[in-house]
Amino acid sequence: MTASRMIIWRHGRTEWNATGLMQGQEDIPLDELGQLQAKTAARLIATYNPTSLYASDLSRTRQTAEALVEVSGLKINFEPRLREIHVGSWAGLSHDQLAEIDAEAVIKIKSGEDVRRSATGEDHREVADRVVQAYTEITESEPDGSIVVCAMHGLSGRLGIAAFLGLPEEHWNLLRGMDNCAWAILDRQPLGWRLTGYNLTGLTDVPDPVAPLDPKS
Repeated sequence: MTASRMIIWRHGRTEWNATGLMQGQEDIPLDELGQLQAKTAARLIATYNPTSLYASDLSRTRQTAEALVEVSGLKINFEPRLREIHVGSWAGLSHDQLAEIDAEAVIKIKSGEDVRRSATGEDHREVADRVVQAYTEITESEPDGSIVVCAMHGLSGRLGIAAFLGLPEEHWNLLRGMDNCAWAILDRQPLGWRLTGYNLTGLTDVPDPVAPLDPKS
């Protein structure tokens, strides 16, 4: 058994997103705009006719997933491996505040270099490994032809997609971060999984949302 489509959906905006603070795995809820974003995006994602819904177990992803539950009736399956990168002692800091503590780390992060997020946090490879493990188990546990939605986070979603598709680590930064409540689409095709949509936010840029999938592809 293998799903035919996986939709990776970033959560709506939080107050910490709006103010530029590093969230990591801090349990920050959606702000008012984030709740509106989730409800709007959920109506669009429902047009794909998803058959199952998974989510990181943090508040902002749970609230985002609940918006899809309201319009689809799906049950949320919580998966901690979909959480955002753990930033350890950097949680709650802005980049300016971090620069006062570790200016070199900020320079490396802004240049796209992989940096462990504090001595108690994760690096990119650790995040990618756990997310790919989750993606693999999720897709292989679903019936042929199913359409899976994973409500998760910006950095972990991007790294997970890149690694799941087999991109070399030095090319993971070819994917930009997705906007709040945007989503990516991965389709299973004869030669393997392929990225068929990225950072999607509305019907004008949604590729073929209701077309039937070939369960054998």
